[in-house]
Amino acid sequence: MSAWAQRRKRPTEDRLRIGRFDRTAGNMASFETLSWQSGDGLTLRARLYPGDSARTTVLCLPGLTRNARDFEDLAAAIAPERQVICLDLRGRGESDYARDPATYTPAHYVEDIERLLVEQGVERFIAVGTSLGGLLTMMLAARAPDRVMGAVLNDIGPVIEPSGLARIREYVGQGRSFETWMHAARALSEAQGDIYPEFETSDWLRLAKRLMVVGSGGRIVFDYDMKIAEPFESDDGATPAPDLWPLFDALSERPVVLFRGGVSDILSADTAERMKERHPALDLVTVPGVGHAPTLDEAPCRAAILRLLGRLP
Repeated sequence: MSAWAQRRKRPTEDRLRIGRFDRTAGNMASFETLSWQSGDGLTLRARLYPGDSARTTVLCLPGLTRNARDFEDLAAAIAPERQVICLDLRGRGESDYARDPATYTPAHYVEDIERLLVEQGVERFIAVGTSLGGLLTMMLAARAPDRVMGAVLNDIGPVIEPSGLARIREYVGQGRSFETWMHAARALSEAQGDIYPEFETSDWLRLAKRLMVVGSGGRIVFDYDMKIAEPFESDDGATPAPDLWPLFDALSERPVVLFRGGVSDILSADTAERMKERHPALDLVTVPGVGHAPTLDEAPCRAAILRLLGRLP
């Protein structure tokens, strides 16, 4: 059996268990698994948390190395008032790894998302996008502004700080593994303690189970294809960064919440203020002391998201 096929058959017991209980609200949140096909033949998956079909669906899009589990508590807080769909982008979580690593690009992710929306009959949605997911939100809005009814951009904007990109390039694709969940949690604490300075051991364990999974060899591994780093490695910095402001401007007629980690190295305070100037109705929420990116489980984040949802049909 090929390594690719083995990867698709790895144990899933942990990932099916984690995320069905909202530890903050004390509510059970069951979900279904959606499957659909990409244009290049991959089987992609998402979590569907059932909700009132008469209300606008919430679409949750994760960051570069993250997956649908990032939104497990948020989805529990929203459903069943609204249907919530949380994606595993290609190469992450339950979705297939790409046969060609060159397809790990925002353009391919957007095409994958649009295929899911068509298959599920979702004509309009409210997007919640963390980091890369926020960029995808802006791209979706630019392609069809009328379908994005509102948006949450989590620690991302039209200008991405070079220092933050350099830090990401250092860790993406580093295939570390760990003997136990506690070892994994300690490693995260050492690597990201400055991003989440108030995390306790239980928080690091919880984060580890969102980011990682038990691999086929029984060790704890990161839950994404290490080859997602290849598009970064092929970018030598010679190509000028694209102008992303027009993508952000596509949301100008929609309510938007922008979260910024107070010590983020991806979204600067200056860029956040410029976004506010271009979109006066934007709700800018800074999470003090947190880096890139807020988990969305923070009280100010949760309150702002629920405020946004309360304004929308």
